[in-house]
Amino acid sequence: MVLHGGPGAPGSAKGLAEALAPLCGVLEPMQTRNSIDGQVEELVRVIRAEAELPVVLVGWSWGAMLGYITAARHPELVRKLVLVGSGVFEDHFAEVIMPLRLRRLEPGEQAEAQSLMRDLADRSIEDKSVVLQRFGRLMDKADSYDPIKKMENNVHCDFDIHVNVWKDAQRLRYSGELLDMGRDIRCPVVALHGNHDPHPAEGVRAPLSRVIHDFRFILLDKCGHSPWNEKMARESFLKHLRAELESEI
Repeated sequence: MVLHGGPGAPGSAKGLAEALAPLCGVLEPMQTRNSIDGQVEELVRVIRAEAELPVVLVGWSWGAMLGYITAARHPELVRKLVLVGSGVFEDHFAEVIMPLRLRRLEPGEQAEAQSLMRDLADRSIEDKSVVLQRFGRLMDKADSYDPIKKMENNVHCDFDIHVNVWKDAQRLRYSGELLDMGRDIRCPVVALHGNHDPHPAEGVRAPLSRVIHDFRFILLDKCGHSPWNEKMARESFLKHLRAELESEI
């Protein structure tokens, strides 16, 4: 089961699901709720209705964190958890992400990104989902090392879901509750992370190594935030990922 990013960007991990389809059956649940509790409940309902239990969760970006929370709250449902380009699990690691992203953009793109961030904070702008989609395309460029193709324009970004779910996630991370959840995970956990991903690899490796008993971390060379879409890293990424899944099929 492949979990999409965002939050609020259903379909953003389509390329990952397509890459796995020749190997095994793949489900792509779309998250439609605007809270973490709601998204976990929604995902659990799909798992119980559609999947052969226990399931293997492959989560990308926000989807990695959603899979992590779900595996902690419902360990009986998850056989293995694979985190791809996960967000970080402690606040101090998050401080470097946006400055690094902006430095990777051209001056004109930097100005556009800062303008879009102001628009996202502007209460007078009603349709912020369009703004978020434009901002996401810029961040996709900053997040990539040598992409095969640009972010697909047909990925719809839902601002309401994004802002509300991310507010929940930031609260959990700040309080330390997010990291503590890892102590309740009973399945093997594998993290695949690009060395060019602006989300610091140590923000995933170091915290999770402290709380998850069966945890492995694989760093991918010349790889950004979306490993399946990287010219230099795609084959290495898929080799590692297929090995993890073949052991469960």
